[in-house]
Amino acid sequence: MKASSVRVLLVIVPLAASARAQTIDDGLLMPSGVLGTGSFYAHESWSQYWEGTLKRDNGNIGTLTTQSVTWVAGYGVTDRLSVMALLPYVWTRASQGTLQGMHGVQDFTLAAKYRLLSTPFTERGTLRAMVVGAAGIPASNYVPDFLPLSIGLASRRFSGRFTLNFQAYAGWFVTGSAAYTWRTKVTLDRPAYYTNGQLYLSNQVAMPNVVDYTVTAGYEHGRLCIPISLSQQRTEGGGDIRRQDMPFVSNRMDWVRVDGRVIYTLPAPRELSIRLGASRIVSGRNVGQATTLTSGLFYTLHL
Repeated sequence: MKASSVRVLLVIVPLAASARAQTIDDGLLMPSGVLGTGSFYAHESWSQYWEGTLKRDNGNIGTLTTQSVTWVAGYGVTDRLSVMALLPYVWTRASQGTLQGMHGVQDFTLAAKYRLLSTPFTERGTLRAMVVGAAGIPASNYVPDFLPLSIGLASRRFSGRFTLNFQAYAGWFVTGSAAYTWRTKVTLDRPAYYTNGQLYLSNQVAMPNVVDYTVTAGYEHGRLCIPISLSQQRTEGGGDIRRQDMPFVSNRMDWVRVDGRVIYTLPAPRELSIRLGASRIVSGRNVGQATTLTSGLFYTLHL
């Protein structure tokens, strides 16, 4: 039910050298020899969710609120290769019922982005192609088997991504990105579990892999950049939440999300960028219809 448990790989990393934002799924790289670091705050909440395809609310939860503070860093190894890392601290809370929220360090993610090509495309702009490899591991011994109040799914992940970006000389841009994420088994603190109509006499849960797509369009001028994105996630397998039951770690978690961001580089100090954003899940399956507000600062050092 927590879409953020997977989409943490898409955390924004603004780059002060440009009003554009460098993310795992965009067409930009950190300049060679530039180190950037910062932190971001996110506030996600929902009161309705999809139990399979049935949209409903739940008096035992009320409104679920998930907050996180994420440390991020990026470094330009060469003009064609950048590496990025992020580590979030997450805490959850339900407004009704007796379920207690959880908090702790979630998953450490490391990613490397490589530019395959950058070439003029027609007389209007430049075409870029990128490949990205990313891996994530749980950074603490948190409990995944308590959704929707768990802070994550505790599965090790590896993803491969391909991104195509067109940057027009007039300032507008469009980017398409697709990724496939492999997930390892999750170990539960119980000897058996029931999901998708079957009883399993094991504490090992096979996690379905995930496919996601993102299309972003926007405009950049001077220190200001405004991108708008449409993202979709599809889980390859997994069961639905059973009627009147809690969600399970291997449930199918599908969603379509719209988000917009405003990124501004300060005139002084020029190394500091500010980022504000908002997103909304417009359709889904076994996830909450979440609204997320984000803000953050990012500072670059030219080594």
